Amino acid sequence: MAAFCNLSALVLKNIPNHARPLHLKGFSRGLATAKSPSSLFASLDTFSDRHIGPDDGEAAHMLSKLGYDSMDAFVADTVPEKIRVSETSVSNETIPALSESELFQRAKELGRANKHFKSFIGMGYHNAVVPPVILRNIMESPAWYTPYTPYQPEISQGRLESLVNFQTMVMSLTSMDIANASLLDEATAAAEGMVMAFTGTNGKRRTFFADSGVAPQTVAVLKTRAKGFGINLVVGDALTALEDETLRVDLCGVLVQYPDVNGTVKDFSVLAETVHASGALLVCATDLLALTMLKPPGEWGADIVLGNSARFGVPAGYGGPHAAFFACTDKLKRKMPGRLIGRSRDVQGKPAYRLALQTREQHIRREKATSNICTSQALLANMAAMYAVYHGPVNLQRIAHKVHSFAQIVKNTVENYGYKAIGAQFFDTLTFDVRGVVKDSEAIHAVALAAGINLRRIDEHHVGLTLDESVGVEDIVNLINVFASSASGSPVTLSDLSATSPSVVAIPENLRRTSRFLPHPVFNTHHSETEMLRYIYHLQSKDLGLVHAMIPLGSCTMKLNSTSSMIPLTWPEFASIHPFAPRDQVRGYAQVIKELEEDLCKITGFHACSLQPNSGAAGEYAGLSVIRAYHESRGEGHRDICLIPVSAHGTNPASAVMAGLKVVPVKTHADGNLDLEDLKTKAEKHKDNLAAFMITYPSTFGVFEHGVQDACKIIHDNGGQVYLDGANLNAQIGVTNPATCGGDVCHMNLHKTFAIPHGGGGPGVGPICVAEHLAPFLPTHPIVAIGGDKAINAVAAAPFGSASILLISWAYIKMLGGAGLSDASKLALLNANYMAHRLSGHYNLRFKNDKGRVAHELLIDLAEFDKAAGLKVNDFAKRLQDYGFHPPTCSWPISTCMLIEPTESETLEEIDRFCDAMIQIRKEAEDIIAGKQPKDNNVLKNAPHPISVIALSEEEWNRPYSRQTAAYPMPWLLEKKFWPTVSRIDDAYGDLHLICDCPTVEESASSL
Repeated sequence: MAAFCNLSALVLKNIPNHARPLHLKGFSRGLATAKSPSSLFASLDTFSDRHIGPDDGEAAHMLSKLGYDSMDAFVADTVPEKIRVSETSVSNETIPALSESELFQRAKELGRANKHFKSFIGMGYHNAVVPPVILRNIMESPAWYTPYTPYQPEISQGRLESLVNFQTMVMSLTSMDIANASLLDEATAAAEGMVMAFTGTNGKRRTFFADSGVAPQTVAVLKTRAKGFGINLVVGDALTALEDETLRVDLCGVLVQYPDVNGTVKDFSVLAETVHASGALLVCATDLLALTMLKPPGEWGADIVLGNSARFGVPAGYGGPHAAFFACTDKLKRKMPGRLIGRSRDVQGKPAYRLALQTREQHIRREKATSNICTSQALLANMAAMYAVYHGPVNLQRIAHKVHSFAQIVKNTVENYGYKAIGAQFFDTLTFDVRGVVKDSEAIHAVALAAGINLRRIDEHHVGLTLDESVGVEDIVNLINVFASSASGSPVTLSDLSATSPSVVAIPENLRRTSRFLPHPVFNTHHSETEMLRYIYHLQSKDLGLVHAMIPLGSCTMKLNSTSSMIPLTWPEFASIHPFAPRDQVRGYAQVIKELEEDLCKITGFHACSLQPNSGAAGEYAGLSVIRAYHESRGEGHRDICLIPVSAHGTNPASAVMAGLKVVPVKTHADGNLDLEDLKTKAEKHKDNLAAFMITYPSTFGVFEHGVQDACKIIHDNGGQVYLDGANLNAQIGVTNPATCGGDVCHMNLHKTFAIPHGGGGPGVGPICVAEHLAPFLPTHPIVAIGGDKAINAVAAAPFGSASILLISWAYIKMLGGAGLSDASKLALLNANYMAHRLSGHYNLRFKNDKGRVAHELLIDLAEFDKAAGLKVNDFAKRLQDYGFHPPTCSWPISTCMLIEPTESETLEEIDRFCDAMIQIRKEAEDIIAGKQPKDNNVLKNAPHPISVIALSEEEWNRPYSRQTAAYPMPWLLEKKFWPTVSRIDDAYGDLHLICDCPTVEESASSL
C-alpha cells in the first residue's frame, strides 16, 4: 500500500498543469503547441491548446514583430504597472484546470446530482418537447449559435428570415399589429410594457396596476423596475379595483395574465374598455399554445401582449434562456423596445430583411432612452419559430387540444376524490382546494415527491398543477393517483380513464378562438423532417458565423464557443429542470452555480456574485440598483447623480436612468483618456448627491488608461460608488481586475469573456460581482430565496437567470484553469497589438498608450477617406464581406471609426488573412483617391457583390472593374468563399415601408 501511495505521488507530481506556458523558440505551426507531454500520465486533451489560436511559435513571431523577446515585457508596456495583480491571483492554484475528458466526467457527475422529477409546477415554465431536427440542427449547430447580431444584413439573411417567422408567429397568434424579435424573459418583458404605459402619459400618470393573477416572479420584477421610474405599482383584482375613480385618474396601465397563474381563463374585454376610457393601456401576459384555442388578446382590446415562447420547443433549462415575445398595436410600434426585423430591399430591388426602426435606440438617445435593451434571445426565438414552422397551425392546435383534454380528465377525476377545482374555465393549469380531504397541502406534496412528481406550492390549502406537451397517459395516471393516495381513495388505471375523453372544452364560447392563424406558406410547407432539414440548412447557408471566419467585432469578443463546453447543455439532467424545483433536486446545478460564482469572484477580485441578470445591460441595471439600495441603507437615498464618460457604451446612461439616476456626462481628452479634471470638478460639484460613476476598462477606445485608480478615488472621496463595466474583461484576466482598478461593482458578459455563444443575437448572461459592503443587496427571488439579507427585488424571471448556459462558462473556466485564463487574456492583447502593427501605415490608429500599445482591440479612423474619396465606414464594411469577413464594429464609439477585436482564439494565419484583406481594400480606396475609379461607381461603393450581381449579363454589368476583382480580390477566395446573398440593403426604404411579417400566400405567389 505504501508503495502504491508513493507511485501515486510520483504520478501526480509529473502531471503538468493544463495551462500552456509560452515557450518562445522557433516558429512552425504544429498540432496545437507541438509540445510533448511531460509524462505518460499527462492528459493529451488539454483545452488551452485548443482554445488559444496562436501556438508558441506564432506568439514568438508576433512578439518579435512588436520588438519584444518575452510576453512579460509586452504586457508591462500594455497594462499600467500600478494596476497589475500578482500572477498567483488567477493561477492553477486558485482555479485548477481540467482536461476536456475530465470536464466531461465532472459534468456527468454533477448532472447525476440533479434529480429528474416530473414537474407540473407551471408558472410560465413547461417541459417542452424539442423536435430532434431542431435540437441537433439549430440548438447544437455552430452555424446557428456562433453568428453575431445581424447588424450586417447582407450576410445574415437566414436568421433574419427566421426571426421574421418568429415575429409573424407572435403577431398571428396574438392578433396584434406588430411584434419584435424577442426580449429576455416574460417578467422583464412585462416591465418593458409597464414603462411603455408610463412614458405614454409623459410621466403624468404614475399608477400601474398588476392583477393578482399575474405570476409572482413577474410582479417581483415589476417592483424593481417601478422603483427606478417612480411608478406606483398596485397589485389586486383588476376586475373590481378599477371601480375606484381615484385609482383611474392616475392610472397609466394594467397588466393581466391570460390564462392567469392559477389557470383561470377570464374575460377581460370589459376591463379593456374601462382601461381605455381612463386613458391607460392594457398589457396582457399570455401563452402562445393557449392562444390556438383562446380568443386572442388583440381581439378583445389588449394594447400590448407578451409572454414566454419557450413551450414552443425550448428546454426548461432551470429557468432559461427563453425567448420572451412582445407585440403591440400599430400606434405603439415606435415606442416598442428591443429589436424589430423588417422586410426591405437591396439596391438591385431584391427583397431583403434588416433590423428596423429604433434598434439599439439607447445608443442614439442615451440618458433619454426608456429601455436599455441591447440584446434579445435570437437563438431561442429561432427555435420557437422553427417549432411553429415544423408543426404548422393544424398540429399546434392538436397539441393544444390534447393538453387541454388531459387537464379536463385530471380535473374531473381528482374532483371525484373530494377536492375542489378553483375555476371551471381553464386551458392547461388547475388549482385545487384540498380542505376537507387532507389536513393541509403538505400531505399531498409529500405523496407527490415520493412518486417523483413536483406540484406547485401555493399555500396550506391549495395545490396547483400545469400540464404540457410532454405529459403522457402514464403521467396522467401517476398524477391522479397522488391525489387518490392522499385521500385514501382507490387508485385509477389507464383503462379507468379510457372512457373519460371530454366532449366539450372548458373554455366559454365567447373566449374560444374562431379566427385563423399562421396561414403563411412558411408555416404550411416544411412538415416532413426532410423538408424541415433542408429549410434549416438553406437559411444557415446565408449567414456568416465563426464556422466561416473570424468575426472581429470590437467590444463583442467573438471567441471560440468550444464544443466541449457546449455538450452538457442539452443533457436531460440539466435541460429538463424546472427553475422552481426543490433545492434537494438541483444539487448538481447548485454546485455549478457555487463554483462559477466563486471563480468569477477570484477573477474580478470581488467578494460576492449574482448570476441572475440575463444580459449585459441587465447586469448594469442590477449593479446600479444595488448601489442605490446601499445608499438608501445609509440614509442617503437622495444620492441620485451618476457620472458617465461621453465615450461610454449607450446602455450605460440608459441603465442609469432605469435605476432612477440622473446622468451627468464627463469629458474625454483628444487622446481618448478620461478628463480627470472634469471628473473631479463634477464629482465635487455633486458630492452631496453623487451616487455612482460608470467606467469601462479598458476604455471603449481600446486603451488601458493610467488614471483609472485616480478616477475611482475621486468618486469615493465624494461619497459615490464605482461601477466598472466589464464588457472588456477579456483584456484583464490574470493581469489586473476590476477591484484592483478601484471598482465596487462590475458586470461581466459571459457571452463575451467566458465563451457563451452569441446565438445570432442572444442569449447572453450579465452577472454582477460586488465588493463586500454591497453583497447584502444582491437580488433575491420570490420563489427561491437567494441574494443578500437586504436584497433588492428580482431583476429576472428565474432565480439564476439563464441558468442552463451557465454550464458553458463554468466549463470554459474549469478547462482553461487560472493559468489558461491568464494566457488567453495575454494572447488577446498580443493579437490586437500585432494587428495594429500590421495595419499601421495603411490606416490611422486613433488611440494608443505612451508605449504605442493598444489593449485587446484597436480603433482605426477612416475619416480621411471620406474627405478624399467620399468613402464612408459602411463602404469599407460592405467590401470586407466580399473578402469573406464579418466587418468590425462600425461607427462606434466614434462615427468615423472601426473597432477591431480579434480575440485569443484566432491563429496568426487568420489574423494575417484579415490584415491582408484590409490592406488590399486600402489599395482599392487609393485607386479611387487617385482617380482610377469613379467616386460614385467603384468596388467599395457597390459592395458587397452577391452571386446575383456577378451573374449579370455583359449588357447589365456597368461597372468599371472586372467580376474577378469584385468577387475574388485575393487568391485564397478561389478556394474558400462565403457569398453575401443580397446586395447592399436600402435602409431608408425599409424604414419608410415597414413590413415586419412573412410574405402572405398572395405575395409569395406574385414573386414566382
